[in-house]
Amino acid sequence: MKAFVTALLLALAWLPGAALAQSTPQAGRDYVEIPGGQAWAARPGRIEVAELFGYTCPHCAHFEPLLAQWKQRQGKDVDVDLALVPAVYGGAWDVWARAFFAASDLGLLPRSHEAVFAAIHRDGRLPRNPSAQELGTFFSSYGVDGDRFRAAMADPKVDARMDRAREFAIASGAEGTPTLVVNGRYRVTAASLEDALRITDWLVARERSRAGGGAKAAP
Repeated sequence: MKAFVTALLLALAWLPGAALAQSTPQAGRDYVEIPGGQAWAARPGRIEVAELFGYTCPHCAHFEPLLAQWKQRQGKDVDVDLALVPAVYGGAWDVWARAFFAASDLGLLPRSHEAVFAAIHRDGRLPRNPSAQELGTFFSSYGVDGDRFRAAMADPKVDARMDRAREFAIASGAEGTPTLVVNGRYRVTAASLEDALRITDWLVARERSRAGGGAKAAP
Protein backbone atom coordinates (compact mmCIF):
# COMPACT_ATOMS: atom_id res chain seq x y z
CA MET A 1 0.00 0.00 0.00
CA LYS A 2 2.78 2.41 0.91
CA ALA A 3 4.50 1.73 -2.42
CA PHE A 4 1.22 2.45 -4.25
CA VAL A 5 0.72 5.79 -2.45
CA THR A 6 4.31 6.81 -3.18
CA ALA A 7 3.89 5.97 -6.86
CA LEU A 8 0.61 7.92 -6.97
CA LEU A 9 2.19 10.99 -5.37
CA LEU A 10 5.06 10.87 -7.84
CA ALA A 11 2.62 10.64 -10.73
CA LEU A 12 0.62 13.60 -9.46
CA ALA A 13 3.77 15.65 -9.01
CA TRP A 14 4.74 14.89 -12.60
CA LEU A 15 1.41 15.92 -14.13
CA PRO A 16 1.81 19.75 -14.02
CA GLY A 17 5.14 19.51 -15.79
CA ALA A 18 3.68 17.22 -18.43
CA ALA A 19 0.75 19.56 -18.97
CA LEU A 20 3.13 22.49 -19.32
CA ALA A 21 5.22 20.59 -21.85
CA GLN A 22 2.12 19.81 -23.88
CA SER A 23 0.91 23.42 -23.80
CA THR A 24 4.21 24.88 -24.95
CA PRO A 25 4.40 24.80 -28.78
CA GLN A 26 7.12 22.55 -30.11
CA ALA A 27 9.11 23.04 -33.33
CA GLY A 28 8.39 20.28 -35.81
CA ARG A 29 5.04 19.51 -34.21
CA ASP A 30 3.19 22.80 -33.80
CA TYR A 31 5.20 24.98 -36.14
CA VAL A 32 7.98 24.79 -38.71
CA GLU A 33 10.79 27.29 -39.05
CA ILE A 34 11.07 28.61 -42.61
CA PRO A 35 14.70 28.94 -43.76
CA GLY A 36 15.27 32.43 -45.16
CA GLY A 37 11.55 33.20 -44.89
CA GLN A 38 10.24 36.64 -45.75
CA ALA A 39 7.05 38.34 -44.58
CA TRP A 40 4.37 39.09 -47.14
CA ALA A 41 4.34 42.85 -46.45
CA ALA A 42 6.82 43.58 -43.67
CA ARG A 43 6.56 46.90 -41.82
CA PRO A 44 9.22 48.22 -39.41
CA GLY A 45 8.37 47.54 -35.79
CA ARG A 46 5.44 45.28 -36.71
CA ILE A 47 4.87 41.53 -36.48
CA GLU A 48 3.00 40.04 -39.41
CA VAL A 49 0.60 37.13 -39.25
CA ALA A 50 -0.25 36.06 -42.79
CA GLU A 51 -3.13 33.75 -43.62
CA LEU A 52 -2.95 31.75 -46.82
CA PHE A 53 -6.58 31.09 -47.65
CA GLY A 54 -9.04 30.28 -50.40
CA TYR A 55 -12.62 31.45 -50.65
CA THR A 56 -13.84 28.03 -51.80
CA CYS A 57 -12.05 26.22 -48.94
CA PRO A 58 -14.62 25.06 -46.32
CA HIS A 59 -11.96 25.03 -43.59
CA CYS A 60 -11.16 28.68 -44.39
CA ALA A 61 -14.86 29.52 -44.18
CA HIS A 62 -15.01 27.90 -40.73
CA PHE A 63 -11.81 29.65 -39.66
CA GLU A 64 -12.86 33.14 -40.82
CA PRO A 65 -14.98 34.09 -37.76
CA LEU A 66 -12.31 32.72 -35.41
CA LEU A 67 -9.64 34.76 -37.17
CA ALA A 68 -11.85 37.86 -37.16
CA GLN A 69 -12.31 37.55 -33.40
CA TRP A 70 -8.56 37.05 -32.96
CA LYS A 71 -7.87 40.18 -35.01
CA GLN A 72 -10.37 42.19 -32.97
CA ARG A 73 -8.62 41.12 -29.76
CA GLN A 74 -5.36 42.58 -31.06
CA GLY A 75 -6.73 46.12 -31.00
CA LYS A 76 -5.47 49.09 -33.00
CA ASP A 77 -2.50 49.87 -30.79
CA VAL A 78 -0.93 46.42 -30.90
CA ASP A 79 2.11 45.65 -33.03
CA VAL A 80 0.50 42.84 -35.05
CA ASP A 81 -0.59 43.07 -38.69
CA LEU A 82 -2.92 40.48 -40.22
CA ALA A 83 -2.17 39.93 -43.90
CA LEU A 84 -4.57 37.96 -46.08
CA VAL A 85 -2.88 36.12 -48.95
CA PRO A 86 -5.09 34.19 -51.38
CA ALA A 87 -3.82 30.79 -52.46
CA VAL A 88 -2.96 30.59 -56.16
CA TYR A 89 -3.27 26.89 -56.97
CA GLY A 90 -4.82 27.11 -60.44
CA GLY A 91 -8.39 26.83 -61.68
CA ALA A 92 -11.05 28.35 -59.43
CA TRP A 93 -8.39 29.22 -56.84
CA ASP A 94 -6.90 31.70 -59.30
CA VAL A 95 -10.27 33.19 -60.19
CA TRP A 96 -10.97 33.94 -56.55
CA ALA A 97 -7.44 35.21 -55.93
CA ARG A 98 -7.97 37.72 -58.74
CA ALA A 99 -11.29 38.73 -57.24
CA PHE A 100 -9.64 39.22 -53.83
CA PHE A 101 -6.89 41.47 -55.20
CA ALA A 102 -9.38 43.45 -57.29
CA ALA A 103 -11.60 43.96 -54.24
CA SER A 104 -8.54 45.05 -52.25
CA ASP A 105 -7.53 47.61 -54.90
CA LEU A 106 -11.06 49.00 -54.99
CA GLY A 107 -11.34 49.27 -51.19
CA LEU A 108 -14.12 46.68 -50.92
CA LEU A 109 -12.54 44.08 -48.63
CA PRO A 110 -13.77 45.42 -45.27
CA ARG A 111 -17.33 44.81 -46.48
CA SER A 112 -16.94 42.00 -48.99
CA HIS A 113 -14.47 39.54 -47.46
CA GLU A 114 -16.77 37.75 -45.00
CA ALA A 115 -19.69 38.18 -47.42
CA VAL A 116 -17.92 36.13 -50.09
CA PHE A 117 -17.49 33.20 -47.71
CA ALA A 118 -21.18 33.43 -46.79
CA ALA A 119 -22.28 33.66 -50.43
CA ILE A 120 -20.36 30.49 -51.34
CA HIS A 121 -20.72 28.29 -48.27
CA ARG A 122 -23.92 29.41 -46.57
CA ASP A 123 -26.26 31.09 -49.06
CA GLY A 124 -25.20 29.46 -52.31
CA ARG A 125 -25.40 32.81 -54.09
CA LEU A 126 -22.00 32.29 -55.73
CA PRO A 127 -20.64 29.17 -57.44
CA ARG A 128 -17.23 27.81 -56.55
CA ASN A 129 -15.92 28.59 -60.02
CA PRO A 130 -17.66 31.84 -61.01
CA SER A 131 -17.42 33.71 -64.28
CA ALA A 132 -16.11 37.25 -64.45
CA GLN A 133 -19.68 38.33 -65.17
CA GLU A 134 -20.97 36.68 -62.01
CA LEU A 135 -18.22 38.26 -59.94
CA GLY A 136 -18.87 41.70 -61.39
CA THR A 137 -22.55 41.36 -60.55
CA PHE A 138 -21.83 40.22 -57.00
CA PHE A 139 -19.30 42.95 -56.19
CA SER A 140 -21.47 45.65 -57.75
CA SER A 141 -23.64 45.37 -54.63
CA TYR A 142 -20.71 46.86 -52.70
CA GLY A 143 -20.71 50.14 -54.59
CA VAL A 144 -18.56 49.50 -57.66
CA ASP A 145 -19.65 49.13 -61.26
CA GLY A 146 -19.43 45.54 -62.51
CA ASP A 147 -17.36 46.52 -65.55
CA ARG A 148 -14.93 48.40 -63.33
CA PHE A 149 -14.54 45.35 -61.10
CA ARG A 150 -13.85 43.07 -64.05
CA ALA A 151 -11.29 45.57 -65.36
CA ALA A 152 -9.59 45.57 -61.95
CA MET A 153 -9.37 41.76 -62.08
CA ALA A 154 -7.57 41.99 -65.44
CA ASP A 155 -5.16 44.71 -64.32
CA PRO A 156 -1.44 43.79 -64.77
CA LYS A 157 -0.91 44.78 -61.13
CA VAL A 158 -3.10 41.85 -60.15
CA ASP A 159 -0.99 39.54 -62.31
CA ALA A 160 2.08 40.65 -60.34
CA ARG A 161 0.34 40.06 -56.99
CA MET A 162 -0.77 36.63 -58.15
CA ASP A 163 2.85 35.74 -58.89
CA ARG A 164 3.93 37.04 -55.47
CA ALA A 165 1.20 35.07 -53.70
CA ARG A 166 2.23 31.90 -55.50
CA GLU A 167 5.89 32.44 -54.58
CA PHE A 168 4.98 33.23 -50.96
CA ALA A 169 3.05 29.97 -50.59
CA ILE A 170 5.90 27.97 -52.08
CA ALA A 171 8.55 29.69 -49.93
CA SER A 172 6.43 29.13 -46.82
CA GLY A 173 6.01 25.45 -47.57
CA ALA A 174 2.24 25.69 -47.31
CA GLU A 175 0.53 22.41 -48.15
CA GLY A 176 -3.07 23.55 -47.86
CA THR A 177 -5.42 26.21 -46.54
CA PRO A 178 -5.83 27.84 -44.16
CA THR A 179 -2.16 28.22 -43.24
CA LEU A 180 -0.80 30.84 -40.84
CA VAL A 181 2.72 32.22 -41.27
CA VAL A 182 4.23 34.40 -38.54
CA ASN A 183 6.64 37.11 -39.73
CA GLY A 184 7.61 34.92 -42.66
CA ARG A 185 9.70 32.85 -40.22
CA TYR A 186 7.27 30.25 -38.88
CA ARG A 187 4.52 28.16 -40.49
CA VAL A 188 1.91 27.03 -37.98
CA THR A 189 1.11 23.31 -38.18
CA ALA A 190 -1.52 22.94 -35.45
CA ALA A 191 -3.80 19.96 -35.09
CA SER A 192 -6.91 22.19 -35.00
CA LEU A 193 -7.94 25.64 -36.19
CA GLU A 194 -8.51 26.81 -32.62
CA ASP A 195 -5.07 25.65 -31.52
CA ALA A 196 -3.51 27.39 -34.51
CA LEU A 197 -4.34 30.75 -32.96
CA ARG A 198 -2.89 29.77 -29.58
CA ILE A 199 0.35 28.74 -31.27
CA THR A 200 0.30 31.93 -33.33
CA ASP A 201 0.04 34.03 -30.16
CA TRP A 202 3.03 32.16 -28.73
CA LEU A 203 5.08 32.74 -31.89
CA VAL A 204 4.11 36.42 -31.96
CA ALA A 205 5.35 36.74 -28.36
CA ARG A 206 8.55 34.98 -29.39
CA GLU A 207 9.09 37.41 -32.25
CA ARG A 208 8.34 40.34 -29.97
CA SER A 209 10.95 39.10 -27.51
CA ARG A 210 13.46 38.52 -30.31
CA ALA A 211 12.97 42.13 -31.42
CA GLY A 212 13.77 43.39 -27.94
CA GLY A 213 10.33 43.42 -26.36
CA GLY A 214 9.66 47.05 -27.22
CA ALA A 215 6.49 46.34 -29.17
CA LYS A 216 3.06 46.42 -27.57
CA ALA A 217 1.26 43.16 -26.82
CA ALA A 218 -2.46 42.46 -26.90
CA PRO A 219 -4.25 42.56 -23.52
